[in-house]
Amino acid sequence: MANKCVHQGCGKVYTDPDEVCRYHPGPPIFHEGQKGWKCCKPRVLTFEEFMTIEPCTEGKHSTTDLPPKIEKKEAPEALVAEATNLPPPPPRAPIAAPQHASTPPPPPPESSDDDEAIEIPDGRTCRRRTCGAGYKKDSGRDGETCVYHPGVPIFHEGSKGYTCCKRRVLEFDQFLKIEGCKTKNRHLFVGSGKKDASKEASGGEEVLDTVRTDFYQTPMSVIASFFLKKINKEAAKVDFQPQSLVLDLPTTDSPVKRYKAEVPLFAPIDTAKSSFKVLGTKLEVTLVKADGSSWPVLRSDDRLTGEILQVGQAGRAQ
Repeated sequence: MANKCVHQGCGKVYTDPDEVCRYHPGPPIFHEGQKGWKCCKPRVLTFEEFMTIEPCTEGKHSTTDLPPKIEKKEAPEALVAEATNLPPPPPRAPIAAPQHASTPPPPPPESSDDDEAIEIPDGRTCRRRTCGAGYKKDSGRDGETCVYHPGVPIFHEGSKGYTCCKRRVLEFDQFLKIEGCKTKNRHLFVGSGKKDASKEASGGEEVLDTVRTDFYQTPMSVIASFFLKKINKEAAKVDFQPQSLVLDLPTTDSPVKRYKAEVPLFAPIDTAKSSFKVLGTKLEVTLVKADGSSWPVLRSDDRLTGEILQVGQAGRAQ
């Protein structure tokens, strides 16, 4: 008998009770525009990115309301006592606050109707938010009804809903079940086809023009993050130039997404000492400063705000 797993992040229909289930044991967290799960670290800005965060825990499927609790191992009393007797850590130099790059403007709205000249692939899912209907070639398009939300998700002071309608709920599971507030007599499977055409022109890859970036700095280095999920570690290329950073970051998605850019840096770096790490949701680069100066911005072509950032430990006036 087939059952549907109710674990957060899974929702899979299964028949084998011993099948591995990947899920989030913690509740969702929405705070100051960031979205994520309490049980793991990734934080994103958009709801669409939140829905694609990879589950962090493996276990067994379940039809109960709550996932199994994660066992917490208590530290031995001797280790706890030893930790409490340790001397306080030495004072550290203050680090400048993270500098957040402005979020790029959203792409132009997609066509509200399918181009009749474009063939719809079998199994293609409707693009409209919360619809989820799939296209079946054998059934044709007669009698279609698309129920969806034209607005975007909104989370405010614990309540959850969509900007296009008034209904608000408290629980995230209830939010996922809010029915669409607008109806159309046709689904939107391919739109104008411009997105698919751009993929074909790039050999099936989806070329990304920009990604979200953050950075913070210490007296000796700048740590910058380029947020892109599922970067292919084996194929990723990061080239440190004296005052620029050349990136070629393909992902393991299907079709492949690729971000290529040459980032002009605010000041010179030591290319031999600089390094990078590919993480689950981003590329993190450590740029070792060549002259030890403070960076008010990451890129040399970013607009200066006039803000003066101080790094290192402040000296005492004589």
